[in-house]
Amino acid sequence: MPSPSSDTLTPGLVRLMAAGAGLCVASNYFAQPLLPLFAQTFGIGSTQAAFLITVTQLGYIVGLMFLVPLGDLVERRRLLVGCTALNTVFLAAMALSPDFHVLMAIAVVLGTCTVAAQILVPLSADMAPPERRGRVVSSVMSGLLIGILLARFAAGLIAHVAGWRAVYLVAAVLMAFFCWTCQRRLPRIAPRTQGGYGALLKSILHLFATQPVLRRRGLIGGLCFGAFAAFWTSMAFMLKSEWQASEAVIGAVALVGAIGAMSARFAGRLADQGWARVSTGAFVLLVVVSWAFLLAGTHSVAALIAGVILLDLGLQGSHISNQSEVYRLDPAARSRLTTVYMTLYFAGGAVGSALTGPAYARYGWPGTCAIGAAMAAAALGVWAMGELRLPIAAMRHAR
Repeated sequence: MPSPSSDTLTPGLVRLMAAGAGLCVASNYFAQPLLPLFAQTFGIGSTQAAFLITVTQLGYIVGLMFLVPLGDLVERRRLLVGCTALNTVFLAAMALSPDFHVLMAIAVVLGTCTVAAQILVPLSADMAPPERRGRVVSSVMSGLLIGILLARFAAGLIAHVAGWRAVYLVAAVLMAFFCWTCQRRLPRIAPRTQGGYGALLKSILHLFATQPVLRRRGLIGGLCFGAFAAFWTSMAFMLKSEWQASEAVIGAVALVGAIGAMSARFAGRLADQGWARVSTGAFVLLVVVSWAFLLAGTHSVAALIAGVILLDLGLQGSHISNQSEVYRLDPAARSRLTTVYMTLYFAGGAVGSALTGPAYARYGWPGTCAIGAAMAAAALGVWAMGELRLPIAAMRHAR
C-alpha cells in the first residue's frame, strides 16, 4: 500500500480535513451552552449538569490512549471511517436519551469516538512537505478549534429554535455525511509501524519517559486547555444569571471566540520559521491576560468579548506552536506523539471543568476566574522554566 505524496494534499483536501476535525471534536462541546436546558429538563443542579462535560472529556482521553495510537499501526482511512460511523450512532443516541444518567453514559462513549479529529491531525502532518507542515497542521487545528467554538453557537441557536434534542439529530446527519466523504475522498494511508497492539501501547510509555519536550509541551497545553475549559464550563450559567441571556445569545459568545481562533493561524507560519519556542510564551501570556477581562465580564460586554477573543487566540496559538515542536520529535510515531500530547491536553481540560463546577456553585464567577487564571499562570511558569533551563544548560556546557 503506497504512502501518499505531497501532491495528494490539495487545498480542497486540507479544507475537508479541517472541517472534519472541527465536526468530530464539536460532538464533545454541543452540551456546554445546553447545560441550563439539561438542568431544567432532568431536574438537576448546575454542578451535576456541569459534570457531563467532565465525563465526556474522560471518554475522549480513553479514545486518545487506546484508539489514536492505532493510526501508526493500521490503515488510517479505515480507522477514521470506523470512528466517524460510531460517532454518528452515538450522536443519535444522545438525542433519544430518556434521563440524565443515560445521557452521561452515552456521552462517555461518544467522547471516545470523537478522537477521529486526532487521527486527522497527524495524518495532515504526514502528508504535508516539511516546509509547509506548520501551516497545514495549523489549518487543520484551526478547523478543530473553530469546530469547538461553532459547536456552541450552532447548539445554542438550534436549541433556541427546536430544543436540545434537535442539536444531536442534526449533528448525526452531518457526521454520517462526513463519514461517507472520508471513504470517497481520503487516500489509503499505509501504516509506518510494525508489531502488535501491546508493543504499540508500551512504546507510548517509552515516548513519555524519554521525551522531555513532549512532556513539557503536553503540560503547557493541558494547563492552557484547563483554563479554556474553566470558562466554557460555567459561562452559560453566568450569562443566564447576570445577563438573562437566551441559548442563542450564549452560543453567539462562542462565535466571537472564533475570531481569536482564526487569528491564530499565523502561528503555523511562525513555527515553520523556527519561532515556535518564543511564540508559545507570547500566546500563553495572552491566556493569562484574558482572565482580567473575563473577570469584568459580569458588568461589561466589551470586556467579555475582549477576554473571549484573547483566550481563544492564546489557546489556539500555543496549541499550534506546541504541536509543531512535538511532531518534529519522531515522524514515524506521530499518532503516538499525538496520544501523549493530547492525553495531557484533555486531562488538563477535565481538571479545569471538574474544578470549575464546584467553584462556580460556591463562589460564583470570581471562583471560575480564579481557577482559569491560576491554570494559565502555571502554564506560563512551565514555559518559562523550560526556556530558561536551556540557555543555563548551554552556559554550563560551555564552561
